[in-house]
Amino acid sequence: MTPTARMSIPGAPEVSAPRAFAPPEARDARGRLNLVGLSRAALAREMAAIGERPFRAKQIWHWIYHRGARDFATMTTLAKPLRARLAERYVIARPEVTRDLVSTDRSRKWLLRMGDGQEVECVHIPEEDRGALCISSQVGCTLTCRFCHTGTQGLMRNLGPAEIVGQVMVARDALGEWPSPRDGRMVSNIVLMGMGEPLYNYDNIAAAIRIVMDAEGIAISKRRITLSTAGVVPMIRRCGSEIGVNLAISLHAVTDELRGRIVPLNRKYGIEELLAACRDYAAGSNARRITFEYIMLRDVNDSPADARALVRLLAGIPAKVNLIPFNPWPGAPFDCSTPEAIARFAAIVNAAGYSAPVRTPRGRDILAACGQLKSESVRRRKSRRDPASQG
Repeated sequence: MTPTARMSIPGAPEVSAPRAFAPPEARDARGRLNLVGLSRAALAREMAAIGERPFRAKQIWHWIYHRGARDFATMTTLAKPLRARLAERYVIARPEVTRDLVSTDRSRKWLLRMGDGQEVECVHIPEEDRGALCISSQVGCTLTCRFCHTGTQGLMRNLGPAEIVGQVMVARDALGEWPSPRDGRMVSNIVLMGMGEPLYNYDNIAAAIRIVMDAEGIAISKRRITLSTAGVVPMIRRCGSEIGVNLAISLHAVTDELRGRIVPLNRKYGIEELLAACRDYAAGSNARRITFEYIMLRDVNDSPADARALVRLLAGIPAKVNLIPFNPWPGAPFDCSTPEAIARFAAIVNAAGYSAPVRTPRGRDILAACGQLKSESVRRRKSRRDPASQG
């Protein structure tokens, strides 16, 4: 039998899956454990294992997540002998930045290499006095949604807590946001809308998000964190009860027949079942409006009849609809809806009492917009096989 590890995959979101998809152990080439990504309790256990009292874990937590320390030598509240002993057993590691691209609209995309050589992308989208960081949850994706570039890569593996938190730390390194600022942050919001389906890597995502939300560290409130899912219904309920962040649903169609073609997960969890889970989530004590993401595909899902059907589907759910102009990528099978069609669609949804803003595409010129992310290493491998695929 193939060795297994706890993980969620399509068809069996709460059972074991082959280790091929699990993140590697968070150790460097010398066998030193990465302290990034450990829970407070796990960090305290590590300190106890080397004979240190619990307050040491609190000190180290502060240095890593509030001050952004990258090595133990900078932890001046610890005695030098202890710093040396920590450096022998542990590391404070981030993903390696291999490319750093800036769009003409100031969006910024980092290609990040993990310790095993796998790569993901994350994107910072700045506004005047704040900014959202779009982070990835998996290397590639298993869902193969037809409008999404990441889905053409396939699933390589899940990301671990250190690799997820590490994306936030890389962005704060680049933007100079250490120590953690109280106000005026350019990493003010986190959106789990990058590569992968977050709810098929729930345990690692939840562990990372708890670290990001911790008030004595990075301290980003759950009200400023949004998790986007294609509709893994059983895990939606668990997410609501355990971490209670904002929820965004990648809906994109109003019939099971069409959604099943463009979002294959719908064949397992249909629209009726998905919306029932959304109603439960919205009724939870920590929940607010649910955002429904709707990508605008020309002559596919953008008619006035589609807009009216969407309004009927959302009846009784406190909802906002984000209309997303389709962002093209090489070989994409769709075209973006015309501005006139998008405006008509938005007007119908708005008239029904739902907010329906049209998302302004950001970072298209560096393939950083919604649905465009894909590991650069995969692009390079494909382009070596097929020079015509470059671009």
